[in-house]
Amino acid sequence: MSGESANERIFVSGPWVTELEVSYVAEAARTAWLDKAGVFNARFEKAFAEYMGSAHAASLPSCTSGLHLALAALGVGPGDEVIVPDLTWIASAAPVSYVGATPVFADVDRATWCMDAASFESLITPRTKAVIPVDLYGGMPDYDALLAVAARHNIPVIEDAAEALGSQWKGARAGKLGRIGVFSFHGSKTMTTGEGGMLVTDDDALFARIQFLRDHGRIPGDVSFVNAEVAFKYKMSALQAAFGLAQLERVEELVAKKRQIFSWYEERLRGLPGVTLNAQPDGMLNSYWMVTIVLDPALAQAKGLDKARLMALFKAQNIDTRPFFSPLSSIPAYADTDQGKAARARNAASYAIGPYGLNLPCGMSLTEAQAERVCASLKDILNSKPAA
Repeated sequence: MSGESANERIFVSGPWVTELEVSYVAEAARTAWLDKAGVFNARFEKAFAEYMGSAHAASLPSCTSGLHLALAALGVGPGDEVIVPDLTWIASAAPVSYVGATPVFADVDRATWCMDAASFESLITPRTKAVIPVDLYGGMPDYDALLAVAARHNIPVIEDAAEALGSQWKGARAGKLGRIGVFSFHGSKTMTTGEGGMLVTDDDALFARIQFLRDHGRIPGDVSFVNAEVAFKYKMSALQAAFGLAQLERVEELVAKKRQIFSWYEERLRGLPGVTLNAQPDGMLNSYWMVTIVLDPALAQAKGLDKARLMALFKAQNIDTRPFFSPLSSIPAYADTDQGKAARARNAASYAIGPYGLNLPCGMSLTEAQAERVCASLKDILNSKPAA
């Protein structure tokens, strides 16, 4: 296998780092201090805003902090409700709890695994103050339908594009569909700063509020340390910004590599009975952050193959995988809440997908031979007899 051991460990994710990133970080380590402390952050933010076609961009320590700032800047608080998809990582909902509001869990579309517009609309109440659609694993929901619902009810859209840098909906970049868009640069992401995030918006007044809130409630230009409000400390370090700037200069090749990796899997798994891969409906370009399979529930149950069992079988072959996110309404953090209980009774699609999905290895260093090995292992698993 191209010089690699037949049983060499295959990791589920990992970055693509070149000498460009190393040189930028070294420069920041030498120079980004005192009056030059913010130079790399400013360069990164300007370049990211230009890439997105956005008026403003703010570099942050995480995507979660971006969601928190967005909700706070919009004035969401106790007594309010924010609609989020049930099938996502907790970071999409936790900031709603941070501001004292209530997350309401919408069901997802069975094909895209993203928020279903009809479910979203059915959950709107007079207390609904925002919606946070999530571009899951690089896929995107039907934004024509979602934005139409939001517009009818005058609900601000905060797009959680944490996993979808490089994806597009009808020519619009992921992160540009809502009033605010947020991204993650976690170490597993297509483009990374190790940890980190970015917020983008075209709303001048909202951005000014976000800038104020992310710096401990300081009025811009304040040098007296006299804070106007109790706010937050949400800034990215210069070293992270330098790394991110280098990655952004390579973003097209990073996204292209992700799409190439997906093509290796699609070629080998297309048409495999009972197995569904990431969707790319007409009008959407999927950046395929995570190559994901979902087993048909009937097949999975017949074979005794929930995601935990699948992970164990792959691990025995020295292949790392990740479980598909569990519905938020099923996890301990939210299961006992009124909204968690209500969502479990209605969100059939989320519960048909979450238990039977798996993220396959798709790190930037993955080779085609390794993808072939993963696919062969999956086929062996599916062809084996059910566990007694």
